Amino acid sequence: MNEKSNPAPSRRTLLGGAALLGSTAMLPTVAPAAATSGTAPANNPLIVASDTKAVVETTAGKVRGYVSKGILTFKGIPYGTPTGGAARFLPATKPQPWTGIRSSMAYGWVSPQAPRAGWKDDEQAFLFEWEDGIPNEDCLRINVWTPAADSRKRPVMVWLHGGGFSSGSSQELKAYDGESLARRGDVVLVSLNHRLNVLGYLNLAAYGEKYAASGNVGQTDIVLALEWVRDNIARFGGDPANVTIFGQSGGGGKVSTLMAMPSAKGLFHKAIVQSATGVRVASAETSAKVAAETLAQLGLTPARIADLHNVPYEKLLAAAEAAYRKVQPTQNSGGIRTISRGERPGFAPFVDGKIVAQQPFDPRGPEVSAQVPLLVGTALNEMMTATSHPEYEAMTEQEVRSRVNQSYPGKGDKIVDAFRKVYPKTKWFDVLSFIGAQAQRNDSTVQAARKAAQGAAPAYMYLFAWQTPVLDGRPRAFHCSELPFCFNNTDRAAAMTGGSAEARDLAAKVSDAWLNFAKKGDPNHPGLPKWAAYTAANPTVMYFDTKCEAKSDPEQQARKGITEG
Repeated sequence: MNEKSNPAPSRRTLLGGAALLGSTAMLPTVAPAAATSGTAPANNPLIVASDTKAVVETTAGKVRGYVSKGILTFKGIPYGTPTGGAARFLPATKPQPWTGIRSSMAYGWVSPQAPRAGWKDDEQAFLFEWEDGIPNEDCLRINVWTPAADSRKRPVMVWLHGGGFSSGSSQELKAYDGESLARRGDVVLVSLNHRLNVLGYLNLAAYGEKYAASGNVGQTDIVLALEWVRDNIARFGGDPANVTIFGQSGGGGKVSTLMAMPSAKGLFHKAIVQSATGVRVASAETSAKVAAETLAQLGLTPARIADLHNVPYEKLLAAAEAAYRKVQPTQNSGGIRTISRGERPGFAPFVDGKIVAQQPFDPRGPEVSAQVPLLVGTALNEMMTATSHPEYEAMTEQEVRSRVNQSYPGKGDKIVDAFRKVYPKTKWFDVLSFIGAQAQRNDSTVQAARKAAQGAAPAYMYLFAWQTPVLDGRPRAFHCSELPFCFNNTDRAAAMTGGSAEARDLAAKVSDAWLNFAKKGDPNHPGLPKWAAYTAANPTVMYFDTKCEAKSDPEQQARKGITEG
């Protein structure tokens, strides 16, 4: 859902102009005391927005945020230079310093992207409540939530949004808001926007040294943001020596890719990969073919490569999408997202041997991040649910077998039988859903196993199995369903969770696991049963549900019917 859709309403237009600097009055830095409760005491406001509160000096200049229930909140801070026009496809650099105080209370511009398909689906739009923001190629913006701008050196958690490498933003889902997690764990929460799709991942290296990094600038943007964290986060009460990067879906793919990037070494110390196909990215060969075909679609010769800087974004994106479809046409897979041993489809980073040194976890875990502990997992049903399709609930065994045989010719019946053995009492559609979820599940187990095989840092694996009661439970444990829980935002994202006491109780357990992992590289805490690190001999998976349980991966044998033969 988050990755399959293309988040951005069609009404979007590309806006120009520089960011406003806000007030120019020079004011002293004032750090308000942190509150420990989610509600304001009597006579205290929930929101404090003042010229003299929440002011922090960064390496580029002073920024002013606001205080929400005791948490200092800063939004839309520039961490890099504008990336439009002549700067398109080129690595960004640190922002130009400003004078005075920059007002930083609202989310910044988001990377331009294609129209969001999900807005056409009423049930998905209800569940996700997308807030897509305003697109602009000057989109390198970072957000910070902190209990206090003091010298405490709190753990830092840097969130990378989903949407593949093509869409999304740091603000698109209510679950992404960092206030609750910062308060619950006494941590500093950071999120950011970076270049996406053709702006961030068009490999023009064949057309001059100037463009050597163009196919990976979406990733170098993130490295630049992590450098901003290293250089500034202590002023926001965070510890630059204890940074956890975490992301879901495409965000998880970004985390996996950063683990294979030498330039990111030392900028993060723990990693969480949620519901991502993060084993492989694109090859240099495929990304070069897409770029060449993009030029052909636009009627440009290599001698006119500079004209790409002036092509309207919508025209550039349409050409690049047409080029990709021609280079790697999609195949009918019976509606199932199948396991692939090939490279990642769509816009993606590519292995150039320099910026991205290797395929992230193929054929082994990256040595550059061997010392980084990993927490990795998926949602039980992922992208195959009955949202907007109540008729799926009555799907028959024959229909399920037909679809799986279409996806996996010659072995579909054996796969169905194997998963039916693991889940004997579920509806037939659930069996299909579990099989469809193996694209993410297989990559997660591969990552966990290859991290464990390095023997340098532990891997922990989870499965989010809690079924939402919303829409009569038809969404199940859907792709993105764990997000309100790991951010401790189940009430804020009640359209996803129902906002019940049961959801809040599970959110406490999940968010505390994420927080403990960020603090010490181990997700165990008193609210959960013992959670052993994942190994080939002991493939332990923590099931997050109304009752949380640590199990030896029950799907392991069934999955072999897909991955072998």
